[in-house]
This record gives sequence, C-alpha cells and structure tokens, in this order.
Amino acid sequence: MAKTLFSIYAWTYFVLLFIVYFVIIALTFLITFPFDRYRKITNRQLGFMATLMMKVSPGWKQTIKGVDRFDPEKPTIFIANHQSFMDIPFIFQLPWKMKWVVKHSMTYIPVMGWMVKLTGQLTINRSSKSALKKLSNLVRPLKDLVPVMIFPEGTRSLDGEIRSFKNGAFLLAMEHGFTIQPIVIDGAHETLQSGSSNLSPNANFKMEVLDAVNPADFSGMAELKEHCRNLLIEKLEELRRSD
Repeated sequence: MAKTLFSIYAWTYFVLLFIVYFVIIALTFLITFPFDRYRKITNRQLGFMATLMMKVSPGWKQTIKGVDRFDPEKPTIFIANHQSFMDIPFIFQLPWKMKWVVKHSMTYIPVMGWMVKLTGQLTINRSSKSALKKLSNLVRPLKDLVPVMIFPEGTRSLDGEIRSFKNGAFLLAMEHGFTIQPIVIDGAHETLQSGSSNLSPNANFKMEVLDAVNPADFSGMAELKEHCRNLLIEKLEELRRSD
C-alpha cells in the first residue's frame, strides 16, 4: 500500500515537473536556437529538472564516484548499462551535460518527446538499417568536445543484469578515434523495474565513471566492445558487493 501511494505521488510530481519544464525549455529554445548550435542551454535546463526528479523521495540515496576521470578536452562517447527509466535523471547528476542517443519512439510521447527534440538529443530507430548511418550526426558535436551518451544495450534490462551490446558506439569510436568512457549504474532496477509503474520510496543509487578506453589499443570493434562490456560487468558486481 505504501509503495502504491508513493508511486501515485511520484508520478504526479514527475508529470508536473515535465509540464513546467517543457514551458521553460520551449521558451528558452525560441530565444537561444539561433546561436546555441548544440542546445547546450536547454539541455542544462533538462538537467535541472532531472535533479528535482531525483529529490522525489528522502529515501533515495545517491553515490557518484570517478567524475575526475573524465577529460573534457578529449572527444568522449560515454556508455552505460541501462536498468530502468530512472537511469536517465540519475546520469544527469554528473557535473557535465551530454548529447544523448535515444529511441525514436520516445518522440511519440507527449511533452517528454517534445523536450527530447528541443534539447537536441539524437533519436534513432534501432531496427532501421539507417540507424548506424544516423550516428554519424554525432561526429561534429564530438569533435567540438560535446560528450555523447549511449546505452549500448539498446534498451532497458529486464532483470538488472547487463545484456549484449550493439555495435554503434564502438564503430563510431574506432572509425574516428573517439575515447570510450564506461559508466556503471546500480539501484535503478530495484527502484523501477522494466514494465512496471511502481516506484520504491527507498533506493540506493550508485554510479561510477570508469577510466577512459582508447580504441587504438584494440585490434577491432568486436574486441573493444567485449572489453567494455566485461568492464561494466565486473564493476557492477563490485558495486553490489559493497552494499
């Protein structure tokens, strides 16, 4: 009963935040789009909203490590495991803002989808043959030192464990020499499981930014992808042992 009541409260709070920040972001977009090429300003506002989302419960604890491992002077593709919808506002707590790769289906969701477009995220249809080609739109922002965030699993995990990885992020890194920086997350799956709307009022969110990976150190994309996935699996197990 307590979980149900909290979920009703939390989703009501989230909906109100989305409506208020959509208005703020839309007005800001109208003012800034002529000079804010990568929508950095509206993306920062989205980050403010994400911070408020993570404050919905005093029982939600957050631990973030390794932020000093990111070198903002290097073009960087961040990858992370994907446990739940709550991964997104949690990752937004990092002290830098990124251009996200999200499923095109998100643009069909009222308000949320509109904000995806207004904040300059890249939407792709992962089932389309043109999905990999569309990732080339990230090359210019990366070269201009706008970091990119990709979930290489492609979708949320059903059980909180790390699924197989798609090729996109690693092909992009290999072709252009972009740094890959893994991020491992835990706690989001227990808070909001895939396919459920029930949120837990108590949660222990953990995130660690791992050391950057240079694609030049690997013989090919498959080796780079396997290495990064193994890093995330090992670190996820380590995070869970520290509970």
